[in-house]
Amino acid sequence: MSESVVTREGSPRGQRPGREASPAALRGGKGSVVPDAEFTSYYGRPILKEAPWAASDIAGYLFLGGLAGASSVIAAGADAAGRRSLATVSKVGALGAIGMSTVLLIHDLGVPSRFPNMLRVFKPTSPMSMGSWILAVYGPSAGVAAATHVTRLFPRLGATSTALAALTGPAVATYTAVLLADTAVPVWHEAYRELPFVFAGSSACAAAGLALTVLSPSRHASVRVTAFLGGLLELTAARRMRRGLGFLADPYRQGRAALLTRAAETLTAAASLTAPFVRTRRAGLLCGSALLLGSALTRLSVFEAGRASAADPQYTVIPQRLRKQQQTKALPPPAT
Repeated sequence: MSESVVTREGSPRGQRPGREASPAALRGGKGSVVPDAEFTSYYGRPILKEAPWAASDIAGYLFLGGLAGASSVIAAGADAAGRRSLATVSKVGALGAIGMSTVLLIHDLGVPSRFPNMLRVFKPTSPMSMGSWILAVYGPSAGVAAATHVTRLFPRLGATSTALAALTGPAVATYTAVLLADTAVPVWHEAYRELPFVFAGSSACAAAGLALTVLSPSRHASVRVTAFLGGLLELTAARRMRRGLGFLADPYRQGRAALLTRAAETLTAAASLTAPFVRTRRAGLLCGSALLLGSALTRLSVFEAGRASAADPQYTVIPQRLRKQQQTKALPPPAT
């Protein structure tokens, strides 16, 4: 090929860039055919497919599951301490919460038979599989624990069921965080270290809030301490999570997720800090309601932030490029 038909960049003059185009013409920059790539997707469409989950179903499922799991732990402690009224509220509350949580999950699945079908596989590496089995063990245990406690029948069976529900309760409260982090949604996936702790603290606040709305706070100091420690764990883990996410935390600072996050933090902080000093029934009702609402808004804010990050291509592309650059820097220099 003569020099007269070749451009300075090395590509044939008048030829469209394709298989025969030179690397210089394809890498972007001055004189190139293709401009530098930006964090956009094909025709500006999201790279990730939007999750088909309904906010009312999944956010409610996340909240109620956490409330149930933490309530079972409180119920076991109440039984051991001889606090029957606290055990009654926690056991009945756990049964009602896990029942409604399962209904919301099945409703979101669309076909009720999909839930039992998930029990056909036991796969420890799959959060969905393990979560299904955890629910299958926890649900009946919580039901038997509540029924035997209220009827005062079969005390040994009730004690065994209470213990089993308390053992699986923490997993019920936090496995949904692992389930979210196992997806490709950037805000959820990159928060896999802190998100379970956020859910654990939020669950403790919800369970303590349920007890405070029904019982006299002055007689249950352990519940007030649980509310304080749960709020401290949730707020600390959430702040650390957003700090670790870097620019991926932007969805928590914008739009609907930002409003939900601020409301959740305000309610949780105010209620958990005042819980140790609450003594009257009216104050307990206000404090407990704030804890319950704050916990629900925390789950909803996490859900909305995840949806926002999946809809914007930059939250998918930029982390991939940063990881690629880090991998390139870590490679040994080529041998000369």
